[in-house]
Amino acid sequence: MNIENQQELYLLVMNAPVGICVLDAQTLVAEIVNDSFIEVAGKPREEILGHFYWDTFAEVRSYYESALADVISHGKPYSVNEAELVLIRHGKEETRYVTFVYAPLKDVSGDVKKVAVWVMDNTVQVNQRHKVEESEKFARTVFYNSPVAKLVYTGPEMVLREANEKMLEIFGKGDSIIGRPITETVPEIKETHLFQAYSNVLNTGKIHTETAARIMFVKNGSPYYGYYDYTYKPLYDAKGRIHGVICTAIDVTEEVIARNKLEEAEQNMRGAVELAQLGTWSIDVESNGLTYSDRLIEWFGYDPAAQDYNEVIPILLEEDRERVANAVAWGLNPASGGLYDETYTVIHPTTGKKRILHAQGKTVFDPEGKPVRMNGTAQDITIQMELQMELENQIQQRTEEIGAVIEELRATNEELEQTNVQLIHSNQELEQFAYIASHDLQEPLRKISTFMQLLEGKITEHLDEKSLGYINKIKDATSRMGKLIRDVLAYSALPKDDANFVTVNLEDTAKNALEDYDVVMARTGAKVTWNALPVIKGIPLQMSQLFFNLIGNALKFIRPGVQPKIHIHCSIASPDEIQSVNLKEGLAYYKIQFTDNGIGMKPEDTEKIFNIFQKLHGKSEFAGTGIGLAMCKKIVQNHNGEIDALQSNENGAIFNVYLPINN
Repeated sequence: MNIENQQELYLLVMNAPVGICVLDAQTLVAEIVNDSFIEVAGKPREEILGHFYWDTFAEVRSYYESALADVISHGKPYSVNEAELVLIRHGKEETRYVTFVYAPLKDVSGDVKKVAVWVMDNTVQVNQRHKVEESEKFARTVFYNSPVAKLVYTGPEMVLREANEKMLEIFGKGDSIIGRPITETVPEIKETHLFQAYSNVLNTGKIHTETAARIMFVKNGSPYYGYYDYTYKPLYDAKGRIHGVICTAIDVTEEVIARNKLEEAEQNMRGAVELAQLGTWSIDVESNGLTYSDRLIEWFGYDPAAQDYNEVIPILLEEDRERVANAVAWGLNPASGGLYDETYTVIHPTTGKKRILHAQGKTVFDPEGKPVRMNGTAQDITIQMELQMELENQIQQRTEEIGAVIEELRATNEELEQTNVQLIHSNQELEQFAYIASHDLQEPLRKISTFMQLLEGKITEHLDEKSLGYINKIKDATSRMGKLIRDVLAYSALPKDDANFVTVNLEDTAKNALEDYDVVMARTGAKVTWNALPVIKGIPLQMSQLFFNLIGNALKFIRPGVQPKIHIHCSIASPDEIQSVNLKEGLAYYKIQFTDNGIGMKPEDTEKIFNIFQKLHGKSEFAGTGIGLAMCKKIVQNHNGEIDALQSNENGAIFNVYLPINN
């Protein structure tokens, strides 16, 4: 290339509207820099020309150094469109948007000798675009987050271009309907006036508004009628032509329904007033004017229209006049709350007929507390008052008769109290007698047993087998009698004293009961299991007796050849279960169930087994005194609980113990 051509190329570069900087490929030193590049860089020419490129633009070196190296090594250009760069321009950090190209300049042999950096500043365009995008984003945010339903229709086919959530809720559809003709996705619109209204706006450009329009949509497969305030406004394109409609809608269904209900209520109230044969009246405070319904005009024989309401007072019974006048004056005073409620007698001026009326009213006050109007009703209660007087006379007579009966009842009650005291004393004496009798019976019984043993030791060898049988029967009877006396003594010694209640862990109680039966369990192979048992408030000794007796009962009545299994399960009693055993409703109870696989019992025996001395089997079958379960019942009742049994001849017996939960 000759010198003249080189000069022309140089001038072309220097005057190019695009920033250009030419670097030596080996040293990356800037050899040519035009004014446009300096303007974009924001640095003086002397900081760029003749300097290592990355010393000048150190702030972006980490991002693009490798890209520039690849251009030199591979000979392929590298470009970035609208890159966001933080540059040091004019001594300050600035964020700029730059489009640039690293273009390799090769010699005839294809080696990269120079690199041209082409730069164009797009900051203004990008910022303007961002503003437009933000504006559009804001508009869309307002559109989609509006509490009012909004949509955009376009074209003659009424294509739904945009719709916010409120509008989709009205349609009862998802956003899949957007972008499609509304008559396809919501076909019921064809049956409404909406399509015609849309067409009119498209053709005329006039805004269309409806208030409380009744429109039917299909929601969940069923027709739904709602009421809506909506507006159709024409939407213009860039050339000023109408190509769609913007719709704003408000669901006023609840308000319309409420208004309809109010109107219906007012109509019903008028019907009720008529049905109840009420008269209505109103006092205008400013004019003292009084207005009556036709029924009141008939009762009073007087039409007070355009007259002072005080003129009605003389029509009242003389003894009622002052009281009624004062009541009206007080009802017009804000301190009264505006309430008026009086009963008075009206005398018809023509016929002289008397009516007893019950009038009620309420005063309406203005914002300053001044009375404006008192509205009210009146009811003819003449017959009711006459019946009431008759009833009061009858009540007086009955009261006198009841007084005499009460005197008789008072005397009877005193006798019952005396009897109750005697009964308490008798129960105390019986308990003392049971204890003393049981205690005193043990002494002669011990002597019988002792002398029987001495006699047996001396004469056994002289007795035949039959005589020895008699002696054994005497010994067995003595043993049973001793156990019976001990059980009666234990039963009579079961006190109920809440002061003795302490914390009792039923887990420990169950474990201790099993220790007393370890020999029996080892002999029979019995298994006793339970789920978690609670901690309650109770008498420890009695709880031990309860578990000891119920487990012992299950170990006694076992089936031959069947491994005994006993399970104790605790749960919270249901209200029905609490009611079934006549416990206090509203309180919480534990239900502790003892289940075994023994011989069980018959349905008719589930109640009587808790009676003292009650035995279901002969002494030859199962030993016992018949007191154990009676003791269980008394222990549970001492703890404000209850016990019952369920029949189960084939699967064993079930005992349910209900004990209160102490919170």
